[in-house]
Amino acid sequence: MNPESEVQSAALPELQVKRILVPVDFSPSSRKALSYAVAFARQFSAELLLLNVVEIVPPPPELIIPDTELLDRSLHEVAEKRLAEWHQTVAPKVAARAEVRTGSPYREIVQAAAESNIDLIIVGSHDRKALTRVFLGSTAERVVRHAPCPVMIVREREHDFLQEDESQPKPPTIAA
Repeated sequence: MNPESEVQSAALPELQVKRILVPVDFSPSSRKALSYAVAFARQFSAELLLLNVVEIVPPPPELIIPDTELLDRSLHEVAEKRLAEWHQTVAPKVAARAEVRTGSPYREIVQAAAESNIDLIIVGSHDRKALTRVFLGSTAERVVRHAPCPVMIVREREHDFLQEDESQPKPPTIAA
């Protein structure tokens, strides 16, 4: 028997995607990943979870910041406001919720996926040079290695298979 005919005749399992996690850092690659996530959510009638992780990096000792807690709260509030704006652009199209966490981005993404029983993570990836990735690491790469579910990586510059719906609002462009 021909192996190709065995594959063709085998019944394919139906995909069950009910919850999609979209980590966003407000970059163009995040915006593109969100577009893909909305398309998938519409296709599968899935719920989106938009997640932003505020990474608190301790200041160097020579930099004196009187109230680091106030700074951390301020960063969290700014993230909540920006994420709410992105959430408003997708809420009319699909069921969605938004959450801001504080910590290591890849760890918080993986933990959120596990806690929310996520079926698919769609994450944008920055087009960095290999040497930069070696020193800084890649959140997307770490998520792929540790996620409890499949991960789709959307690169900023690649062939798109999405058809743009011009009648739908796009996430706001916010200068960083």
